[in-house]
Formats: sequence, structure tokens, C-alpha cells
Amino acid sequence: MRIDKIGLGGGCHWCSEAVFQALRGVIKVEQGWISAGGAVDFHEAVILHFNPGIISLKELIEVHLYTHNSTSNHSMRTKYRSAVYTFNKLQQKDSANILRLLQKNFKEQLITGVFDFKEFRMSPESFQNYYQKNPQKPFCKTYIDPKLKMILRKFPKNVIEPALIPLKTGEEQKIKK
Repeated sequence: MRIDKIGLGGGCHWCSEAVFQALRGVIKVEQGWISAGGAVDFHEAVILHFNPGIISLKELIEVHLYTHNSTSNHSMRTKYRSAVYTFNKLQQKDSANILRLLQKNFKEQLITGVFDFKEFRMSPESFQNYYQKNPQKPFCKTYIDPKLKMILRKFPKNVIEPALIPLKTGEEQKIKK
């Protein structure tokens, strides 16, 4: 089994981690901060280890574009750079082509850039698997649950049902009330 990796940044890494942990073919999600080649600053991001025989780079980038504000250059972009961080030249070329191809799905211009990966700093252990540990916290309900619901609607063939148990448990609790 071949395993590739790609870095993605754009929004809160807790959100990105939960989204990509819910996808079939994603083997491991590392949550933290990434610095791009030539830069000294770090941005919240995740590194995905994935099986390209199960989920393609195109599918991962598409999910990424739909689960953060990939067309807005808002004031938090210094912390949340909309980015694909690549580990080799072929991946860089493929990622740029995928972004060009997917642009047609968006009315506004994508601001997501493709950058060379330079360095990664892992989040503290207490923040790892944040959604799985804290699904009922207000942050998770407000920001992560809507993204998980969206991927379930838009990318159902890619979703691993067990990853959505906290989401479904919360829905069931609402129904019982």
C-alpha cells in the first residue's frame, strides 16, 4: 500500500483535523503549524497521510476548498493561510493544476496557494483529536459539526461513518429532548 502526504491549511486546525479524520483513505492526520519554503512564519494546518488508491489528491483538495473560506482574504489570513503544502515538484504541479480545474466550481476567485513544505510543529497532545475528545463543546457544535454535515452531503462516498458518531450522537440527543 502506497502512502502519500500533503499539507493543507485554511482554517482552524481542529476543524481540518476532524474533517479529514472522517474521510476514507486518510490514514493519519497531524495537526499543528506549517511553515512554507523561504518563510519564517507558521500557519495553522494539518498534514494528511493518505492512500491515493482510496482517495485522490484532487478529492482531498476539493474537500479542503469546501471546508474553509477558500475565496476570502479575510483579516485572519496571517494565522489561517489558505494553502496546499507540497512535498515534491510533481505534487506541486498536480496541486496547482487541481486548483485551476476546481476554480470553475466557485463564483469567486480561489485564494488558495501552493507552497513548498518547509517545517512542521505539532500541536500539544491536549489539542490532538480535539473533536473526538470534545464533540459537545460549543466550538465543535458551532464550527466543526456544520463542516462534517456538509462533507456527508457533498462527499458521501468518501466519509467513514464511525468518524461521524459524535455528530450523530449529538443529533440523537436533540431528538430525545
